[in-house]
Amino acid sequence: MSSRYGDQPQEPEWLAKPSGACCLKGHLHNGDPKGSFERLADIETYVTKPSPEKDNGHIVFYFPDVFGFFLNGLLVMDTFAEAGYTTIGLDYFSGDPIYMHRDGPKVPQEGFDFEKWLAKYQKYAKEHVDGWIAAVKQKYGKAGTKYACTGYCFGAPYVMHALSKASGPACDVGGFAHPAFLKEHHFQNIEKPLFLSCAETDFTFETDTRNKALAILQEAKKTYSVQLFSGVEHGFALRCDLSKPYERWCKEESARGIAAYFDLHLGVYDKQSQKDGDSKL
Repeated sequence: MSSRYGDQPQEPEWLAKPSGACCLKGHLHNGDPKGSFERLADIETYVTKPSPEKDNGHIVFYFPDVFGFFLNGLLVMDTFAEAGYTTIGLDYFSGDPIYMHRDGPKVPQEGFDFEKWLAKYQKYAKEHVDGWIAAVKQKYGKAGTKYACTGYCFGAPYVMHALSKASGPACDVGGFAHPAFLKEHHFQNIEKPLFLSCAETDFTFETDTRNKALAILQEAKKTYSVQLFSGVEHGFALRCDLSKPYERWCKEESARGIAAYFDLHLGVYDKQSQKDGDSKL
């Protein structure tokens, strides 16, 4: 606290801590991405669309983890497209994701300055995300289009910003998995529903700070839902070991849970329920 003695204000504590060395770890998956790349607002952008029969007319913004546009992330974006959403992600690492700076699956390159790399792209993202969202809406938005957003690790603050008054809010609903870089104000400032997909063991979002975040949401009567998985760790929703059935299930259930929450708050669930009810008459 500041005082007449000139003490500096205390920096708010992290509720979801910054990314760390753990974020260099993880398994790479196999598959064929179904989307395409283009440049929007001069940023490399991945666009993946649902089939016409599944298209619900709405858009999901995807904010990547520190691995950026790696195969796992592209396939997760495709998963949201399969759920009916045109899904659009940006490469705020400008082709320089964290995996370019490691000598092995868990080993950073000798002399690599992780903090310098992090600061560079946090600054870039902060300066460019809003403009990129506006460009996406201008090109892909239509009358009646609603917007959701999802973020992983590094991407979580951009979800929270998009749900806050400071951005418009830019989105009608959002979700994140194993978040990083979140403080109290992120949870205090959201004005739209939030889905939290969490690992029981997570070095960034530990039990005590996760509970503090939930207490903030509860006290402020925010709209939210929590999904919590035991037996997995930070990164489970993107970089799990698919050879292990439980880890695969957690990853898939995380994406399903986020998409279902979007369906609920964007009116897709209600329309589908009415359709299913009519078909049984």
